[in-house]
Amino acid sequence: MENQRNVILAMVLMALMLIGWDVGMRYYYPAPAKPAAGAAASSGAAPAAAPAAKLKPTREGGLQAPADVALEKQDLVQALAAGHRIAIDAPGLKGTINLLGGLVDDLTLARHREALDKASPPVRLFSPAGTPAQHYAQVGWIGQNGVAAPGPDTMWQADGTKLTPATPVTLRWTNTTGQTFAIRYAIDANYMITLTQSVSNAASAPVAVKPFALVNRTDRTASLDTWTVHSGPIAAFDGSVTFDNNYADVKTAGTVSPAGSANWIGFTDIYWLSALIPDTAGGAVKPQGDFRSLGPDIFRADLIYPVATVAPGQTATQTVRLFAGAKENNVLEAYEKQGVTNLSLSIDWGWFRWFEKPIFWLLDSLFRAVHNFGVAIILLTLIVRGMMFPVAQRQFSSMAAMRAIQPKLKVIQERFKDDKQKQQQEIMALYKAEGVNPLAGCLPIFLQIPVFFALYKVLVLTIEMRHQPFFGWIKDLSAPDPLHVLNLFGLLSFTPPEFLGIGVLAILLGVTMWAQFKLQPAAMDPSQQQVMALMPWMMMFVMAPFAAGLLIYWITSNILTIAQQKYLYSRHPQLKAQASKDQLDIDRSVARDQKAQAPKGTPRKPKAR
Repeated sequence: MENQRNVILAMVLMALMLIGWDVGMRYYYPAPAKPAAGAAASSGAAPAAAPAAKLKPTREGGLQAPADVALEKQDLVQALAAGHRIAIDAPGLKGTINLLGGLVDDLTLARHREALDKASPPVRLFSPAGTPAQHYAQVGWIGQNGVAAPGPDTMWQADGTKLTPATPVTLRWTNTTGQTFAIRYAIDANYMITLTQSVSNAASAPVAVKPFALVNRTDRTASLDTWTVHSGPIAAFDGSVTFDNNYADVKTAGTVSPAGSANWIGFTDIYWLSALIPDTAGGAVKPQGDFRSLGPDIFRADLIYPVATVAPGQTATQTVRLFAGAKENNVLEAYEKQGVTNLSLSIDWGWFRWFEKPIFWLLDSLFRAVHNFGVAIILLTLIVRGMMFPVAQRQFSSMAAMRAIQPKLKVIQERFKDDKQKQQQEIMALYKAEGVNPLAGCLPIFLQIPVFFALYKVLVLTIEMRHQPFFGWIKDLSAPDPLHVLNLFGLLSFTPPEFLGIGVLAILLGVTMWAQFKLQPAAMDPSQQQVMALMPWMMMFVMAPFAAGLLIYWITSNILTIAQQKYLYSRHPQLKAQASKDQLDIDRSVARDQKAQAPKGTPRKPKAR
């Protein structure tokens, strides 16, 4: 039983190390200086004013410094009021295309808001060049051998005033030597814009141009990059999605050029993605891709095409798609079916996606049925615990068998107390003779850890849980419990430090875990008893900053475990009786040890007269 306790304790601590050490009280949910001005946005040109000191990114990203937030608001109004823009009006995306330079530099996400308040503005993904949050996409050409190609100062002419799913828009520009450049923009109902580039040559001699496509952004609006969740440069090359590079890597190297042909390339935050997807169907040219650092906080993802020669009277055409939106799993998988290789893996599922994606599918299906993610989490817990019930029955049978051989174990321990090696050999021989497996009780723990980790990743990664309410004060299951003990659960107008942010859910977690441990047989070793007695309250502090949905899962699991233990104790009354007797024996043993360790000669307390 002591070995079993050690294994369980080790597994719990390993799980905490696996998912908790970088989630830390102070770093995983740092409070922004001001509400984020939008989602991850970026810049390619120098900001209009000296940049403010960069603050640590928050989980969702966005500008943090108050000076940056104020400057972004001012610059955005000025940039969008300048005119020469084509409106974008689609169910998933709103914004404008800048005719000066042909940039897609103004995009907001119609289905997602910055904050819980329904009056909050939609998440802003793209902002014009020169703003603190600049983030934009561009396609174009580099003229070869003196051919004039459109540049950043080119004013394009449009054949329409609004880009919608039903009305594509084409921009055109003609140079003085007979070449006409065109970009046709088409948009769907979600987050995909298709850009078709063409060059028509009306001159009498062939011309050469080098097409390009890029996404340009700043890391000032980046979300937090951790070992469990990637934020930064991302791409798929030859079908393999790479999370190898972050902004610091690109800044150090200057240019990072992964091997192979690019399936897509861009930048990701926890919830948002901007990526270029070259068309490689029908023998189209497969481009290379790279990431570049352009300054202290400016980065660019490039698609690099070979030089194209356009004969007289001919037109050269190529297509690039731009994904700019939220990483909604169903939407990403639908684009995969349309030929975008592994786009759904831009969600950083990690090594265990084979397990996490089914958990997500089940949770999402339950949500669609009950329309409350908190209730869906509880139902998921019921399903998981129901599937593990037969295992729990075997666990209790094993515990009963272990209890039955406790007298024999004590005899062996006493007989060979000076020979630990011989003691272990005799104990293992006893286990074999009695048909007892001391690790059988650990199986439910082994099974629960991957479920817990999968749900943790699902709640952290998937935007489907963002801003989803439960009941009462829980308005966002993907965020920590907002009510804390130290501010009297919101009655006082201050936010306690993260490491003291103990909320209602964390307290419930500690209480239910304490009640669960009280029902389990006590450890023989007094030091193990002390560790197990402290663990519920340690877990209360460790888990307090985690997503509320994760705590709801664990609390529900604890309550079900308590009910299950009571039921199984009723099926094994001898186990409960033996547990009570063992606890009494252990308490007496501890008292004897304490008395024996007390200093000799301690004066007795005088009797009262």
